[in-house]
Amino acid sequence: MPLHVRGVGLPEEQTIDLWVADGHLSTEPVDDAETIFGASGDGWILPGLVDLHCHIGLGAQGGVEMDEAIAQAETERDVGVLLVRDCGVPIDTRSLDDRTDLPRIIRAGRHLARPKRYIPGFAIELEDQAQLPDAVVEQARLGDGWIKLIGDWIDRQLGDLAPLWSDDVLVAAIDAAHAHGARVTAHVFGEDALPGLINAGIDCIEHGTGLTDDTIALMLEHGTALVPTMINLENFPGIADSAGRYPTYAAHMRDLYARSNQRLSAAWAAGVPVYAGSDAGGMIRHGRIAEEVAALTTIGMSPTEALGAACWDARRWLGRPGLDHGAPADLLCYSQDPRLGPDVLTRPDLIVLGGRVFQPHS
Repeated sequence: MPLHVRGVGLPEEQTIDLWVADGHLSTEPVDDAETIFGASGDGWILPGLVDLHCHIGLGAQGGVEMDEAIAQAETERDVGVLLVRDCGVPIDTRSLDDRTDLPRIIRAGRHLARPKRYIPGFAIELEDQAQLPDAVVEQARLGDGWIKLIGDWIDRQLGDLAPLWSDDVLVAAIDAAHAHGARVTAHVFGEDALPGLINAGIDCIEHGTGLTDDTIALMLEHGTALVPTMINLENFPGIADSAGRYPTYAAHMRDLYARSNQRLSAAWAAGVPVYAGSDAGGMIRHGRIAEEVAALTTIGMSPTEALGAACWDARRWLGRPGLDHGAPADLLCYSQDPRLGPDVLTRPDLIVLGGRVFQPHS
């Protein structure tokens, strides 16, 4: 049976009527539709939320069994995340695409790193950095239009964060990714890896705690986006505390944490595009995108801007539709304004995924 919902659409803040038929949205009336939300004209309607940095299929020790990956995806769906950019995972989750009850996943293939320069069990480790362009092409073939590099990590010989790749290798690798239709993002905590990555044409930076005025200017020049993973940055003090053998690295991590809000605020104020990603999987449990949205308001984003970073703006950046005529029927309905905070945003009254209705909190 066709369905009908009515409510205030964001960000326009205009009352809208939407119909759901055959798994797609219609902005034109559909005969015999059942109104399932907004009969009294109250409530809010959003496109499904987006987590721009999420690892479905990843646990603290690396890849997980498929039943656990499914449970992770269900957790995301039940808080309203209906689209995920999966930023690197060591198992093949493409079978989840056959599940119409799970969020849609845009994959970045596997993390690409150097030996002993990332978390064990997570990445493909390249013995020779000259292998990176070919590895990028392979991950472009396996992914859904994204590549994930490890830009910096602790170098135990130096005892501090250091870049993994030379500038010329980055240029060749990112050019190769773009030639094969993939965009590239990179994990970066510190300062030193950023100029090479940005000048090479990288599309996005994850975390970005080492941004300076100069690298912010480079991001603006190159159109580089930022996904700061705000809630994951709260792990920095603990990481420092556990790094007793490397006091320089520990001090660096504490300093990056202390300055993170100021540097990320500067990036947003300068005009760098910022999107919401929780970094769920590994150290962060799934289902926390609403907390990430709230954390973005601490760097100067308004509640509407922060929500857009996990919703309509994120979808536009990924090239995915929102509440458009003919789009997949992926939407959320709220009886309260979802900009009021995580307690509201994380509990949609109604979830529609591919035209199928979920009421996870009933």
